[in-house]
Amino acid sequence: MKRNSDQPIKITEVSLRDGSHVVKHQFTEAQVKSVTKALDDAGMHYIEVSHGDGLGGSTLQYGKSLVDEMKLIEAAVEEAKQATVAVLLIPGIGTVHELKQANSLGAGLVRVATHVTEADVSAQHIEYARKLGMETFGFLMMAHSAPVEKLVEQAKLMESYGAQGVYITDSAGALLPHEVRERVRALRNSLQVEVGFHAHNNLSLAVANTLAAIEEGATRIDGSVRCLGAGAGNTQTEALIAVLNRLGIDVGIDLYKIMDLAEEVVGPILPGSQEIRKGSLAMGYAGVYSSFLLHAERAAKRFNLDSRDILLELGKRKAVGGQEDMILDVAAELAQRKVEM
Repeated sequence: MKRNSDQPIKITEVSLRDGSHVVKHQFTEAQVKSVTKALDDAGMHYIEVSHGDGLGGSTLQYGKSLVDEMKLIEAAVEEAKQATVAVLLIPGIGTVHELKQANSLGAGLVRVATHVTEADVSAQHIEYARKLGMETFGFLMMAHSAPVEKLVEQAKLMESYGAQGVYITDSAGALLPHEVRERVRALRNSLQVEVGFHAHNNLSLAVANTLAAIEEGATRIDGSVRCLGAGAGNTQTEALIAVLNRLGIDVGIDLYKIMDLAEEVVGPILPGSQEIRKGSLAMGYAGVYSSFLLHAERAAKRFNLDSRDILLELGKRKAVGGQEDMILDVAAELAQRKVEM
């Protein structure tokens, strides 16, 4: 593979954050310790740990955590001898106070996440993170839902606030490879900082999209062991490392150790197999935020509906992350329509 960048590729493992959605935010300290220790031993660069919706996400709306996320961050830091512990922060859910606490416990990287058209709300958090001395990246969610020109505009805002890189975040797993190429190329040509890519596998394109991003010059890449992430999961870390090795790209992560921890450490944590089922496929098809799946399934059961109908309607309404409260309203409306038909 010919890459459009000479910078090394750095991988952030997101199973202990994005995977929180899968386990309904019930990670234990022991689980975080065992996964972090195995990832660190395998040579992982960054390990993201927080509620699925980022710092401060443990609420009734987003789902209550079993264990306070600060304790989980502290547990990960204790085990990470080489890797940097990372956190996600969505302004409006998390605040600079949680960020300061996470940093004091040892978190060294933060991704400040906003909807793809709302980068302006990230200024305070990006600037504060830089003052704390943290590695700081912007994270533009639902990147499929805005024109490339808007994506570039918003990424430039994050860069102007001090972000050291900006991620194209395919929150719905809706992007196709040519769309990933177009977006990464546009940011590479417009920014002076690094470009990252975060995929979801709802259309079975996570690895393909990630390779397209890498070829176009993305240097910050996300993966989740055993696809432990929202929806059908993210780019499967062990598969990605295997493919990169085949392409002659050595990122310094031990393939056998990643394969072993996927099977022996993460496997027992999974409540079920991470595969593309009708719900996650519908999310990718409709372009709906991947963490909406469990909420939509609960609403479908409550109102005797097909969860796919709820997800498709949410897609039509262009629902974004943080609008989980819309799901019950949409379900109630669909149920009423069904009665009136």
